[in-house]
Amino acid sequence: MAVKIRLRRMGAKKAPYYRIVVADSRYPRDGRFIEEIGSYDPLKEPAEVKVDAEKVAQWLKNGAQPTDTVRAILKRNGVIQ
Repeated sequence: MAVKIRLRRMGAKKAPYYRIVVADSRYPRDGRFIEEIGSYDPLKEPAEVKVDAEKVAQWLKNGAQPTDTVRAILKRNGVIQ
């Protein structure tokens, strides 16, 4: 089972809000997920990111692969190197 840390789109049309979730890569973007580990609001200035760093570290240690976008968000906020 390939586990990914990725964004799940929420919010209204033209007003995106994302949740950072851990999900099986075979599930759809906004479908079933294993655990929610944070949120990302790109419309605020600056973009608001809330992440549980301990859960991120645990999932990365267990082999979960972040998507390119999530990796950039986590690096920008100092959660990963």
